Amino acid sequence: MNRGVAVIGVAITAAAITACAARRVDPAGAAGPSTVVLIAEPDGSVGRAVVSSGTGNGTVELAVDRAATTVVGRQPPSPPAQLDAAQIQKQYGETLAALPMAPEAFTLYFRLESDELTDESRALLPGVLKAVAGRPAPEVGVVGHTDTAGEPKLNYTLGLERANRVRTLLIGAGVSESLIDVSSLGESDLRVATADNVFEPRNRRVEISVR
Repeated sequence: MNRGVAVIGVAITAAAITACAARRVDPAGAAGPSTVVLIAEPDGSVGRAVVSSGTGNGTVELAVDRAATTVVGRQPPSPPAQLDAAQIQKQYGETLAALPMAPEAFTLYFRLESDELTDESRALLPGVLKAVAGRPAPEVGVVGHTDTAGEPKLNYTLGLERANRVRTLLIGAGVSESLIDVSSLGESDLRVATADNVFEPRNRRVEISVR
């Protein structure tokens, strides 16, 4: 799962939420005022945080980068305000630096009925290696997928062959095999929805998550 955005709170444990989901934050009971700030990912993606005091006295939704609200005791959250980058760095720089790095995702595509990468996807491998090298304790998830052409059981096997092919390439480039988790979803998780027995190059893929 990727981090999406970070919610940083004074007197609240820093939490992580995804860009596709709304995270409810209830700082009621914290000692002193609690400020919750929504921080976007480096790529600019922003999720949502819904902040309440837990009393039913109203909520505040944060939905833009650096939006902030403060809760004092059981009082309703303050109206959202957007902090500037300098304020964020001054007040939350150490907290942000301590957050785990956001996962990086890569999608590699394959030739028809093959475990061979396309030339364009093979060119993405250095980026995967860079992402692995940039983490102190990396974990690499490799999931194989297929289109709907062929039997589901055979497609599961083909997806696993594709995932293992990528695993072999990563190990050959210096990634420790102990860091790589391999699995297959076959044709069960299509990127492009199709009917059965349809050739679709965008479904012939391996998805890599570097955490």
